[in-house]
Order: sequence, then structure tokens, then C-alpha cells
Amino acid sequence: MKGIVIVGPTGVGKTELSIKIAKALNAAVISADSAQVYTGMDIGTAKINKEEMKGITHYMIDIVEPTKKYSVGDYQRKVNGILKDIEEKNVLLVGGTGLYIDSVIRGLSDLPESDLVIREKLMAEDVDTLFQILNEVDPESAESIHKNNKRRVERAIEVYYQTGEKFSILSKRNVKGNDFKFLKVALERDRSSLYERINLRVDLMMEKGFLEEVKILYDKYGDILKKINIIGYSEIISYLNGEINLEETKDLIKKNSRNYAKRQFTWFKNDQEYKWYDLDKMNEDEIFKDILERFNTL
Repeated sequence: MKGIVIVGPTGVGKTELSIKIAKALNAAVISADSAQVYTGMDIGTAKINKEEMKGITHYMIDIVEPTKKYSVGDYQRKVNGILKDIEEKNVLLVGGTGLYIDSVIRGLSDLPESDLVIREKLMAEDVDTLFQILNEVDPESAESIHKNNKRRVERAIEVYYQTGEKFSILSKRNVKGNDFKFLKVALERDRSSLYERINLRVDLMMEKGFLEEVKILYDKYGDILKKINIIGYSEIISYLNGEINLEETKDLIKKNSRNYAKRQFTWFKNDQEYKWYDLDKMNEDEIFKDILERFNTL
């Protein structure tokens, strides 16, 4: 079984290309966007609609309410379940959340859930005592974890007490949980071109009713909505609370979206396995054909 991972910064053009490839391969699309898992957050997350899907099955969209915590572990377990049950032979993993993507294609470390009894006992100890224990049971972790990072020190000791194995070893032992082999594709544009697209995208979101979308969600969920800290929603909540004016809100969303795109570039550029395509230098048809050729030889 094999699939394609399509990544890139926000606003680069992943959705259009993914639909074209999915149709050609009769593939399903799995979203790898940490904001699109939330129901009701449609305009601000640029969530694909039914018309834009063009009949392609999409997964991992509208999974939980915005008040619910959704972790990378939750995402990995859900996606691995989909990959086992999916009827389509091929699959596309599309998005810009690096942690979500890596959890599926590389796996997560096989660490046990926290034990409250052990943790409470460790929390009662002072930093020096804890660090001495860590040095004794896992000197490798003691070298990499700062003594004053008490929670991290506690967790490393806790894992050792639970498993009898070192945190420094278990934390690097990833469990993938699926049998898919992935072609890793990344999309980019010239920075100035991408930033223009991001700015325009924010303007279009506002025209489509983004402000009203956030108001409805904020009226429904209240301040708890701020805790998930999604770009666009946080800024508009500040506007609704009278902290900034509307122009400042739009400018701030654009700025924070551009900064997020920079962080996404950095994350994916650090992975040498991605084949990069510049949408300002190659047209979509050329990229489409090259990806299919690479996929067929995977």
C-alpha cells in the first residue's frame, strides 16, 4: 500500500493539486491540518467544501468541537484506523501540520500514559532530589534535560518506573502503526508571491463572513475558544472584546499567517526526503505529471 504526502505553507495551493492527483489515482484525501479537525471553524481554516471536493472522499475534517483537546496522538490513532479500513487503494495525506504528518509517516514514541500515583510522589520531591534520581536511572536523559525543567525530569523518571526502560531510549523508538509507503512532496512559492496570496486570502475570508463565524462560535463557547489559539480566531476574539480595531485585526491576522508560513517552511525544509516543487517556476500540469511518474515507481 502506498500514498502521497503533500505539504507546504498555508496558502501555497495544496488543495487544488491534491484534488487533481486524487482523481487521477482514485485516492482518498486525509487532511493533516490541526485546525480543520474542529467543527464550525470553516472560513478561517480555509476548510474545503463539498463542491470543491469534487466527489473525492475526505477524512479528518470536522472531528471534534473547538472546546475539546485534540492531540497528535489522537490524530495518529484515528488516521491509522482509517488507513486500515480504507477501501481506496491509494491515499493522499495533505496539510501543513508537521507533527500530524510525521506521526503517520514516521510514527510516535511508544511512551505509556502518565501514572497519577507515581507523578504525585515525584511532584512532592525537590528539583535536586529528582535530578539525582534521573542521573542514577537514566544518565543520558540527565544530559539532555535541564535540571530546572522539573516536569520533563519527572516524566523521564516516571517512564522508567513504569517500564523499567530508559526514557532516552523509549522516546526515540517510534511506532508507525500503518503499512503505507509514502512519496513525500512539498510545494512552495516565492516568498513575496506567497505573502501576497496570504494577504488576499485573509481579505477574501473577511468578505465571506469570517467575522460572523467567529462571533457565532464565541457566543456559543465563550473564552474557552481562545485556548486552542488558532490564527484568525484569536485575533478576531480580541476585536470582539474591544482590544483592537478591525483594520488592526486584519493586519494582525495577515502578519501572523505569514509568520506561520515561515515556520512551516523551516519544519519541512529540515526533512531532506521531500521533493520540492515551486509553483512560481513550474505550472501545475508539469508538477502533476512528475508526481504521478514518481508515484508509479514508488
